[in-house]
Amino acid sequence: MDERTCLRERGAGKKRRKRGGKGRSGRGGEGHEGGRSEGRKREGRKDHETGDRKERAGRDAQTDRDPRESTPRGSRKIDATGALLSRGEIAELEAEASGKKRKPLSDRGRKVLAGSVLGVAAALILVVSVAGGSDTLELNVYNWGEYISDGSDGSLDTVKAFEAWYEETYGEKVHVNYTTYASNEDMYAKLKSGAVSYDVIIPSDYMIARLANEDMLLPLNFDNIPNYQYIEDQFRGLYYDPDDTYSIPYTYGVVGVIYDANQVDEADAGDWDLMWNPKYKGKILQFNNSRDAFGTAMYRAGIDVNTTDKSQWEAALQALLEQRPLVKAYVMDEIYNALESGEAAIGAYYAGDYFTMLDAEADDVDLRFYYPDPTNYFIDAMCIPSCCENKELAEVFINFMLSQETAVANAEYIYYASPNSLVYNDETYQEDMGEEAMEILYPEGVNFSEEYNKLAYRNLDDEMLSYMNSLWENLKIN
Repeated sequence: MDERTCLRERGAGKKRRKRGGKGRSGRGGEGHEGGRSEGRKREGRKDHETGDRKERAGRDAQTDRDPRESTPRGSRKIDATGALLSRGEIAELEAEASGKKRKPLSDRGRKVLAGSVLGVAAALILVVSVAGGSDTLELNVYNWGEYISDGSDGSLDTVKAFEAWYEETYGEKVHVNYTTYASNEDMYAKLKSGAVSYDVIIPSDYMIARLANEDMLLPLNFDNIPNYQYIEDQFRGLYYDPDDTYSIPYTYGVVGVIYDANQVDEADAGDWDLMWNPKYKGKILQFNNSRDAFGTAMYRAGIDVNTTDKSQWEAALQALLEQRPLVKAYVMDEIYNALESGEAAIGAYYAGDYFTMLDAEADDVDLRFYYPDPTNYFIDAMCIPSCCENKELAEVFINFMLSQETAVANAEYIYYASPNSLVYNDETYQEDMGEEAMEILYPEGVNFSEEYNKLAYRNLDDEMLSYMNSLWENLKIN
């Protein structure tokens, strides 16, 4: 970033809606400490989603649906060749069979009608059934804790909205089994065990690369995800999925430094050195996960965070050892209470979570935020794991997540930046978030893809992961 984003002069007495933290901590942990088992509860949020907006969710999601989108399994007819027919093609065939006037048939419709009478009949009556055709469909979604709008404090209940929309649209019930994980590594271990079956997962960039390399993801059928068109170009073709085969971005973010202006001199803020300043001994919080903690030291020293040079990792360790006497605690979820209460004064964390702390700060605390240069950029994306049992239904769910009302509700609730143009350009979203949040989450003059390609964490091989974690253990026991 050419210019650091720093909140230094908020309006007097101006308070944002009270928001609780989510469970999206420890994103860079790669096999070590960090993450959280439970998300913080949101409190006091009164002026967010209205009942009218909730009601619009299903309708708007349906409006965003492209006519090319396939109809989900359980309500689909097939043609004489066994290929699934779209609803429009079904209507064409039915109209032709009944003699009703209708717009000219598509090329595919003509081909079907050109087949045998039996083939056409089969196309009209053969229904793909799931568990006999009468049972409720099951969709298993696996996500970070509190990383979706869930109906609390008047927000949209995304899962229930999808279930209602699906039944209204296709006349068939679907039940979403929604479960959460605390870290990418927890999710990976679950999938690797082979003992579970999930249809949709939302891992981080480096983990997507690992899953793809190990053939643990299925290629997406973008015919079933027409709302992908709203993902901005700068979030496509990135290193973890260069051909955009396996993933669709969900959120993105940047790591920044949060400090209490009542305890920290403004002149000391602005770069990574603040977290090594001996003036603030006993007031500094450091990440309690290996990748992010090493990242702070490596970005500060100008070391490539993806280096395979062990001597550079050792140099980063020395910097962390020098910092250790200054550190009050190594934290993840604990950072909220420590900074909000004024017990600590400085800590690096993910930009979206700053606003959680800002809303809950004590009267004698004045939290501020800035991006040090350089720093970590990250993306979380929706994927379908190879263990999926309902791929087409999973793709319909992903498309629903990209529809405007749903995407806006999720972005507002979790407070992370959205790669979806329907979100950023939504005037209600901009108003609800406020200037402070928009300035930090979407900093002007920043080419995200350029910065991301330079600074994002890559997946380390097993040898480097093991070595990094051994250094981390050295830090924690000395």
